[in-house]
This record gives sequence, C-alpha cells and structure tokens, in this order.
Amino acid sequence: MCRVVDLQQAVLAKNEQSAYTLRAELAARGTAVVNLLSSPGSGKTALLERELVLARERSVPVAALTADLATENDATRLARSGVPVKQILTDGLCHLEADMLGRHLDGWPPGAARLLFVENVGNLVCPASYDLGETLRVVLASVTEGEDKPLKYPTAFGLAHLVVVTKTDIAEAVAFDEATFRANVEQVNPGVEVLLTSARAGVGVGALLDRALAAADGAPVHTPVMARRPHRHTHDHADGTGAMAPSGS
Repeated sequence: MCRVVDLQQAVLAKNEQSAYTLRAELAARGTAVVNLLSSPGSGKTALLERELVLARERSVPVAALTADLATENDATRLARSGVPVKQILTDGLCHLEADMLGRHLDGWPPGAARLLFVENVGNLVCPASYDLGETLRVVLASVTEGEDKPLKYPTAFGLAHLVVVTKTDIAEAVAFDEATFRANVEQVNPGVEVLLTSARAGVGVGALLDRALAAADGAPVHTPVMARRPHRHTHDHADGTGAMAPSGS
C-alpha cells in the first residue's frame, strides 16, 4: 500500500511540474490553453467546431488539439473549421498529461495562437486529475446525460472553471430539468457559471470563445472550492506502472 501511495504522489508531482513549466512556456508565447472535458457523445466536438469557425471569422488566432484512444475522426472534423488542428492518439491511456501535451506542442501550432483548445479524451474520471497547464478548464454535459451528472462525477464538475450544457435544442424532448441540473452543479462547485448551448441551433455559440478570450486576457476565472480528494481509479501508464491518481488540477 505504501508503494502505491508513493507512486501516486510521484506521478502527480511529475505532472504538476510539467504543467507549471508548460503554462510558463505557453504564456511566453502568448497562448492560453482551454481544457475541454466531457463524456463521450456529449456534443463537445460539434460545439468546438462552431467555436473554431467563429474564431476564424473574427480573425482570432486559435488552434485545436484533440485526444482519442483511436481514430483521427475528430481531428478531421475540426479541421473543416480552417484553423490548425492536431490529433493525439493515446494508445489506450484514458487521459492526457502535461508532458504528453507539451511534446505535441514542440514547434506547433504554426504562428501565434491566442487560444489552444484541447479536446481531452472522452471521460469524466481520469482527465479530471491532471493539470494540462490550462488557463480555463471547461466541463461539458449534454441534456441527454441526466441532471445528476455533477453528483456522479463531483471531481470533474467540482474543479471546473466553467460548465457548459450542450444539445439544448432537444432538452424538452428528453425532459431535461435545468433547475435540478443547476442545483446539482452548485452543490459540487458553488458559484461556477453554467452556459446553455446548442451547436445545431446556434444557441450560445460564441459564449465559450468569449469566456476563453477573457481568461486569456487576464480576466479572473472562477475559483473552485473543492479540495483534492483521492479517488480509486487506477491509471495504466506507458511504462507499465499503475497509479491511483487523486482529484484536482
């Protein structure tokens, strides 16, 4: 047990140092990272594509990096926006880590990017524990996922700087209870802003870009009150080791 705890602390300490270094390097380049977390199928890619198109139309220099266990489908889709896009294949790892992200940013994106949107692996457990050097951490949930999502995944929602609800165009059809969802978010992350969006209907499109630009320009972001608490998910790393990663970023 002591060995597992020691390994856990070593893995998180290494990631925190990498995140600190990456954040400083990106700040020197004038780039802010927006870390997007959600379950698979939440509509994260659809909304991000709309935001990237809008950024290009506004002449805001942005780029996007998307992570998946397999396939480059999301990168191909996001590339339709006309902004620089890159894919990370994690080869089975359920989350991104700061040093992984840093390796893919060596000489990329081309030119100056004001914002780098990182579409993390579709998972609300593993990615919540790893700081990527982000300026803004956004957790997304679709109306089809249920109002209790924040209570089921308190670490992900509890550490978010911003919460985004997607697919609101079908909220009535799936009997989504917005008031209950908001109350559950407030329970795990008091004071965090909740944005309502629909990529299909164009509802709320641009709000995420606006919040990200404000954060990049130094506007204060929400400070989650949730303290770190360890969870029992075991992560398998490329070196064959396993570690129980604690919550936090």
